Amino acid sequence: MKLDGVAAIVTGGASGLGNATAKMLAAAGAKVTIFDLNEEAGKVKAEEIGGLFQAVNVADEASVAAGLDAAEAAHGTARILVNCAGIAPAVKTVGKENQPHPLDTFAKTITVNLIGTFNVISKFAARCATADEIEGERGVIVNTASVAAYDGQIGQAAYSASKGGVVGMTLPVARDLAQHKIRVMTIAPGIFLTPMLESFPQHVQDALGAQVPHPSRLGRPAEYAQLVESIIANPMLNGEVIRLDGAIRMAPR
Repeated sequence: MKLDGVAAIVTGGASGLGNATAKMLAAAGAKVTIFDLNEEAGKVKAEEIGGLFQAVNVADEASVAAGLDAAEAAHGTARILVNCAGIAPAVKTVGKENQPHPLDTFAKTITVNLIGTFNVISKFAARCATADEIEGERGVIVNTASVAAYDGQIGQAAYSASKGGVVGMTLPVARDLAQHKIRVMTIAPGIFLTPMLESFPQHVQDALGAQVPHPSRLGRPAEYAQLVESIIANPMLNGEVIRLDGAIRMAPR
């Protein structure tokens, strides 16, 4: 699918991988709407790319529906969805003083990362399914998992479970939406230079990058966006998860 003139939505688009993707889509001519809870950053980033910002909680049905309504009113039916919104708490199953992992933290992580992703997928797809075809298809969905879905580290039980869920639903959702000619793909990034890692001292960033076999550095958000662009362009990419990680396999810690 060509991007010029096509409406697109990026969740978590106010920063990191989502913002790099929003920039890429806009540069290719797409009409981009950013969904994010960070209103201050979201409005600035949307203005920079000539797009639209909507304050959206991906885990809330009414919030997502309202965001989709606004995006459709401004840009028409969205054909591209990139899900980048997520949280990454670090909590051990049994922590200090033998305290169990707080269940509300685990539940919130699943709610945002997994249920939130599916919530946006289903509501986006229901609208996209009634649109006219473009070059033999109606839409493309790209989700964000993580290498933690496969080799989660100490303290990542909740995060790994949520991202493993995103991996697990990729194929069945792609099969569900095949009749509507909507493709579904997932990217599982390794260690990328997101705002969280940018806050680390340079020597810590260098040490993390050195763990990557090749290229031996942190991934760049623009490289994630580059893969999104390739997925959108290639109609045979469907129902699969692609690790984007420089061949890293995470150690326990």
